[in-house]
Amino acid sequence: MNAAADTPRARLDELIARLSALHPKRIDLTLDRVHRLLAQLDHPEQKLPPVIHVAGTNGKGSTVAYLRAILEAAGLRVHTYTSPYLVRINESFRLGQAGGGRLATDDELCAAFARCEQANAGDPITFFEAKTAAAFCLFAEHPADAVLLEVGLGGRLDATNVIETPLAAVLTPISMDHTDFLGDSLTSIAGEKAAIIKRNVPVVCAEQPPEAMDVIELQARRRRAPLYAAGQQWHVGVERGRLVYQDDRGLMDLAAPKLFGRHQFDNAGLAIAALRVVDKLRIPHAAFEAGMVNAEWPARMQRLSAGSLIGLGPQGCEIWLDGGHNAEGGRVAAAALGDLEERVSRPLVVVAGMMANKDAQAFLTNFAGLTRHIIAVPIPGQDNAMPPEKVADATRALGMRVEIADGVEAALCAIARLAYEVPPRILITGSLYLAGHVLALNGTPPV
Repeated sequence: MNAAADTPRARLDELIARLSALHPKRIDLTLDRVHRLLAQLDHPEQKLPPVIHVAGTNGKGSTVAYLRAILEAAGLRVHTYTSPYLVRINESFRLGQAGGGRLATDDELCAAFARCEQANAGDPITFFEAKTAAAFCLFAEHPADAVLLEVGLGGRLDATNVIETPLAAVLTPISMDHTDFLGDSLTSIAGEKAAIIKRNVPVVCAEQPPEAMDVIELQARRRRAPLYAAGQQWHVGVERGRLVYQDDRGLMDLAAPKLFGRHQFDNAGLAIAALRVVDKLRIPHAAFEAGMVNAEWPARMQRLSAGSLIGLGPQGCEIWLDGGHNAEGGRVAAAALGDLEERVSRPLVVVAGMMANKDAQAFLTNFAGLTRHIIAVPIPGQDNAMPPEKVADATRALGMRVEIADGVEAALCAIARLAYEVPPRILITGSLYLAGHVLALNGTPPV
């Protein structure tokens, strides 16, 4: 046997391939399969540390990042389950330990997935369901003070929604996305996401469109769940560049969030509100302050300041990476770029690659007032990626100039050949899959 084929990474890849091949022939969202598998595993989901469950359309990962940074700054051990990952599947599984968490190792993931494969016994299962069960197995085996659990898709029929009594349900901003699974109206999408609300469990939610807020309020009343809504029970704002948070327990004046963009003040405020609501976790003020400046979440308005891609663009240029992929994600990225433009004015070039099930025109229209130059690129290794030609068609429909490049490296080289009086600002965006590809190319994967 080839020694390279018997490494933990190779074994993990084989396990993932075998489990992925068990995907049901008909795509349907249901909890039946994951309930069956968890029963075969002796219900690890019932043996977890206390859970904070996070759903929404945009900002879930950033909110989880602030929750984790605050809790760890308070000296707590925090398990974290997020999706999708950018470069390595290990990113989805963070194990809490004293002094901060760490990504699960290949060996640990091999053991957890092998256990799930054996218990599943060849029955139909989606990979996300198996992956979630593996996370529960890992987290149940390692002591911790809390689990941060991010919904994968929707909420009502998401595999994470088997948790019966979390510490809190957290709802980030809800907008149009995944309409093929969640419905084609904001009301139906909000209904799917608000279904993580459990009886008598506090609900903490970000500011929402009125249609979404109506659904959340109704579900909270039905479940007799105390509701803590942004702009009502708590408030977050920016004063003199600092984050100011206020609720009925008082006011907190904190450092600005480390993650860039005005929307990150809102995400950080949501995390603060959730932890202020949960009585079981006593968080000192210093931990909230440290959480603001220590939170890490790659590919969300992340500036690439080092790596192999930096030298491909024009000398002195800025390269930013953002995984936004829907209309609201485009809006907050464009707003962040507007803030950058106010500080230091530079011409903007957007390098965009998207998945086929996304609305490219709704996403790209956010950048129409900021740039007239878009470069469409493919997303390598993704069968369901949108062809660059279709991204280009959507761009032309908005009256913007567009060209097509074979990839991100070719796009950066093309930008370098243009004559700019001021080195440009380059945003690579449109997909978390593209963002993961960029981080791998750049040699700066998340850790």
